[in-house]
Amino acid sequence: MGTRGKKKVAAGRRKARPAMVGGVIAVAVVGAGVGAYALYDGGASAEARTQSADHKAVKKGPLTAAEVQTTAKRYLADWQQGKVALAAATTDKSTAATALLTGYSKNAHMKGVTVTEGTPTGTKVPFSVKCTVSYKGINKPMTYATSLTVVRSAKDGKPYVQWHASVVHPDLADGDTLVTGESGTPPIKAYDRDGGELTTAKYPSLGPVLDGLREKFGKKAGGKAGIELRVVRGKKSKESDKTLVELSKGTPGKVKTTLSPTLQAAAETQVSKQKNSSVVMMRPSTGEILAVANASHGFNVAFQGSLAPGSTMKIVTSTMLFEKNLITPDASHPCPKTYKLAGWTFHNDDDSEIKKGTFKMAFGASCNNAFINFAPKLSNSDLTTEAQQVYGLGMNNWAIGVPTFDGSVPVQSGAQMGASLIGQGGVRMNPLNMASVASTVDTGTFHQPYLVSPTVDNRTIAKASRTMSSTTQAQLKEVMKYTADYGTAAQAMSGLGPDYGAKTGSAEVDGQKKPNGWFTAYKGDLVAAGVVQAGGHGGDTAGPIVAALLKLGASLGG
Repeated sequence: MGTRGKKKVAAGRRKARPAMVGGVIAVAVVGAGVGAYALYDGGASAEARTQSADHKAVKKGPLTAAEVQTTAKRYLADWQQGKVALAAATTDKSTAATALLTGYSKNAHMKGVTVTEGTPTGTKVPFSVKCTVSYKGINKPMTYATSLTVVRSAKDGKPYVQWHASVVHPDLADGDTLVTGESGTPPIKAYDRDGGELTTAKYPSLGPVLDGLREKFGKKAGGKAGIELRVVRGKKSKESDKTLVELSKGTPGKVKTTLSPTLQAAAETQVSKQKNSSVVMMRPSTGEILAVANASHGFNVAFQGSLAPGSTMKIVTSTMLFEKNLITPDASHPCPKTYKLAGWTFHNDDDSEIKKGTFKMAFGASCNNAFINFAPKLSNSDLTTEAQQVYGLGMNNWAIGVPTFDGSVPVQSGAQMGASLIGQGGVRMNPLNMASVASTVDTGTFHQPYLVSPTVDNRTIAKASRTMSSTTQAQLKEVMKYTADYGTAAQAMSGLGPDYGAKTGSAEVDGQKKPNGWFTAYKGDLVAAGVVQAGGHGGDTAGPIVAALLKLGASLGG
């Protein structure tokens, strides 16, 4: 659960005869600024072996401004002049640099590179690039900005450009390449549920979604490939290829999505109010995704994020407890201030406790130890089985129309198993997953979310292996309604009742001052879930985003 010293050695001074080693007399050599060394066992001492041939020590410590500027200028000048080998030798990974810089001209067909250096900030040096993409008589100018960082090598003490693919272009991750040519996948035009075209000009969050739709449906939607400069993702990447420059237009295919133009616009507005926020809205009865938005327009956290969901996971945990008849909403159940499990001591938020209360009260207050203290009655695989069989999570088989991360609830033991019960440990989710969890509670049945109807390409969508009982569903709706009425979600959900339910979450992350704030809720036949990374408590951060979308959706007759 989200919960060095220098050894000084002084050597005495004594007189000694030269040592005879292997027939050679070893003589202590003393030079300016260099210590005295003697040979032992046929080799130099450890300290002596770190010295260069001319007895100069490896330089350490922070880089000087002159070192940073000189290294950056040398790399940029060599790159601009097409001296790939020299530019690559200026980096700390010359092989990788050689490959990408060579491909820059040979595969991406970049010509006439002009680099303009910006003002360094510490060891980081920004710069802009002007060039021409030239392919089979077609030329298109291109301008972009990126940066490099200079580091000191621990091996030889010299400054080098720290190599990452982003040094060549900011949209490149390590392992990615740049290619110009006929696109492997025809372009697409994507449309919302009402027939309006979806563009990043209208909806800035949809860049990764549109890339994913093209990757999935480009060859199936009747389009014809054009010529373009694109980022081709590496084998380990989960992101879709990205078009940077279009040299000649292809004929786009057409793909209709389930997105609502009104709700998508509202989702974009809501995440713009909270840094590092993401949200998903869907219709529980069908699985249709109505909106998806991220404050950051790069990586699609809403669909592909892998984050500890915190206390929103208590929905799944409670499902398991209800099904096993270990507790009922109104049963007396304490929530101690601390609870020890397998050597760990678990604490509640603000070290709160509930001495005399019900399980429903503990759920509404999101009191951790009221869940962790069930751990001795559970097997290591119980939560994993529940998540997979009832909620369709962690099976890596969702087919929504674009790439997704489908949640992970690994089998764990001891304290880690206890942490999993409250959405920490190894549990990982994203807003799409948690919207689906609330949707399953709302309808009693898992409906795999989708962005493009499966009838478009006859793909197989995921199904849960079993359905929760009507009794369990009623119990879950009771505790989630209580949370929306009186618990940690009450402020955000005010005025949205009575047909509603919610759960908040706060997930601690090592090295982060504030936890990630989570919120998932349903209202009628609408569900939304969101996260604000490093935002704090979910009810205060993600809650208002989710509630605003549910309120708007309800006013539209959702």
